[in-house]
Amino acid sequence: MKVLRTPDERFESLPGFGFAAHYAHVPDGDGGTLRMHYLDEGPADGPVVLLMHGEPSWCFLYRTMIPVLADAGLRCIAPDLVGFGRSDKPTERDDYTYARHVEWVRSLLLDVLDLHDVTFFGQDWGGLVGLRVVAENPDRFARVAIGNTGLPTGLEPITDAFLQWQEFSQTTPNFDVGVIVSMGAAEPMPPEVVDAYNAPFPDDSYKAGARVFPTLVPTSPEDPASAANLAARAVFEAWEKPFLLLFSDQDPVTRGADRWFAQHVPGAAGQPHTTIGGAGHFLQEDRGPEVARHLVAFVG
Repeated sequence: MKVLRTPDERFESLPGFGFAAHYAHVPDGDGGTLRMHYLDEGPADGPVVLLMHGEPSWCFLYRTMIPVLADAGLRCIAPDLVGFGRSDKPTERDDYTYARHVEWVRSLLLDVLDLHDVTFFGQDWGGLVGLRVVAENPDRFARVAIGNTGLPTGLEPITDAFLQWQEFSQTTPNFDVGVIVSMGAAEPMPPEVVDAYNAPFPDDSYKAGARVFPTLVPTSPEDPASAANLAARAVFEAWEKPFLLLFSDQDPVTRGADRWFAQHVPGAAGQPHTTIGGAGHFLQEDRGPEVARHLVAFVG
């Protein structure tokens, strides 16, 4: 597996991002290893909150949430998915599969970091990957919160907004990550923040993972990930632990995806589900501290 590693100087002096980098190696599924980056902030003995980003962002997305969570005594683990942030970036699209992403994250969280009693929060692909890890290792997780994400199986209708995004991701000659993230936010992003989202990608050769991700979303029952996501849904249909929905009011891509969880997950009953107002797809970017305060209350 051919891998690129973004030079460290690309991550110097990013706005509001004075966090220490941590690294671990996980099996790449092809006989080698991959280096994954993660943040580890807050008291080492505090309750663990796992924060998982999606496409095409990286853990920079959580920079305004982590201080709120850490100040409340929570230990924040925020990994960069393989292909994103400071994590290694395989150069071939075929190196990336949904199943491999799940296993890379599982290996980091459970084998290397050996996390227990975790509160999970995931958005976008952070939810698609993270919810699978939760469902396949439920004893390691104490509670779940999600925002603007889901567990697609290919059996449900796909929104026009997602289909347009999927087509754009495969046809645009300039896959400008910073601009893409800014388009998914409800409020304008400062140029230095847009630049920070571009930092992991010196050129297009680093973007194989970002480019391929939209094609890995199950859009038909024959998709390779469909059966595993159906199995994960079955786990959540018996999930009695707390399950919180924090979806935003301005995301056409995942609008309505929260209904399945509200209707089918026992642990979602009676929870203080909240619609985050004034937030787009990247609700952490628009309303990060507010989302963090809901998580603090959720952990209790």
